Amino acid sequence: MVKLKKEKGKLQLSSALIFSTFFAAFIFAALVPGAAYSGSFDKLPVRGMVTMIDLGAKKCIPCRMMMPIMEKMEKLYKDRAAINFIDVWENHDQATRFRVRAIPTQIFFDKKGKEVYRHVGFLNEKSIKAQLLKMGVEPVKR
Repeated sequence: MVKLKKEKGKLQLSSALIFSTFFAAFIFAALVPGAAYSGSFDKLPVRGMVTMIDLGAKKCIPCRMMMPIMEKMEKLYKDRAAINFIDVWENHDQATRFRVRAIPTQIFFDKKGKEVYRHVGFLNEKSIKAQLLKMGVEPVKR
């Protein structure tokens, strides 16, 4: 049960609720796997291929919520689009390079390496597919 106290015009949550929220976030972060781009960052965006880069952090909750989506996109667009994740907390220089102001940030590049679309925040699977389709990339037929 959530207990709220009104003190001098401010609502305060019980410490138990605050603790349980942080504990749940910690457990969630520990359970969701995170795969990061393992190649040379100099090769991003990939020339000759539509590229999507998700810039975030393995410990950021919205970023971690995107991990299963990104893994699915890697499989759906294998050899058709380069789908990558960069942990900007571990690679600060990449945050500067890609002008990241908030995470997660997704950037889509055309085959020539030109940025064509940028989104800040959680981006769902349907929106990613729509952007890739708009750029002429269809998923692998199963």
